[in-house]
Amino acid sequence: MRRGAEAVASVAATPLQRTAPRRSLWQRNRWLLARRASQLLVLALFLLGPWAGVWIVRGNLASSEWFGLLSLTDPFVALQTLLAHRAISGTALLGAAIVAGAYLVFGGRSYCAWVCPINPVTDLAAWLRIKLHLPTLLGRVKPDRRLRYAVLGVALALSALLGSVVWETVNPITLLQRSLVFGVAGGYGAVLAVFGLDLLVLPRGWCGHLCPVGAFYGVVGRGAVLHVSAEKRDDCTRCGDCFRVCPEPQVIAPALYGGAQGRSPVIESTACIRCARCLDVCDEDVFRLRMLAPRRHEARQANGGAP
Repeated sequence: MRRGAEAVASVAATPLQRTAPRRSLWQRNRWLLARRASQLLVLALFLLGPWAGVWIVRGNLASSEWFGLLSLTDPFVALQTLLAHRAISGTALLGAAIVAGAYLVFGGRSYCAWVCPINPVTDLAAWLRIKLHLPTLLGRVKPDRRLRYAVLGVALALSALLGSVVWETVNPITLLQRSLVFGVAGGYGAVLAVFGLDLLVLPRGWCGHLCPVGAFYGVVGRGAVLHVSAEKRDDCTRCGDCFRVCPEPQVIAPALYGGAQGRSPVIESTACIRCARCLDVCDEDVFRLRMLAPRRHEARQANGGAP
């Protein structure tokens, strides 16, 4: 199965006649704007306390308390804490279970599209690289996307070996929040490094190949019930728009063009971030968001055998 840019090229090379009118600028960006609103709202809620003294939530995305009642913990942080043999309260474990349960329903990597403050940075880098036709240092080299699972394994192993929550010391998400609250410059430097990586070195390098947080949430979301489905795939004109906007384009082809092999139209790969950009740009309205029972064998096929 061809992936990424190769898949786009092969699809766009034999386009069919368009059957629907072009969507307006608003229609082609509705889900994108909804995501940006969600990301900004989450970030603003965390900053209201330090900046304006309105304490709706205290803490950060790693560990927080909402309305002085509900404690939530990033399950990745909780797992690192347990592996590091550090004490963790029952409240923190319950908060981690609540967060994990939510992403188990909505898809683990929906965190990447709807919550993570680094996602707009990597999206901006991708947009600029395409608009400015910038070459990347690695050229056509495409590292295996399963590399992020190796980074995840290393982060967990180091936490166990060193007795500390290792990833949180270098996590760009945590560093950015600290910079916004305390003015620490290191966080901005980490974000700039991610931006430079995606813009000049490797397209979608951070989220698509390296970030262990996204890899972890992909594992959490293996049993998700919210999926993107190419329900009207017979109406596809092979324009390639969905491949061009998707941050994980390798997940689309099995659902969109796998009918002849008996594949379901459901995108069940754990790499899908539920960004709904394919819903935005498809003039033929091929894609839908659906609550569906998981089919793990298709997820493995769509992900090239990876979890």
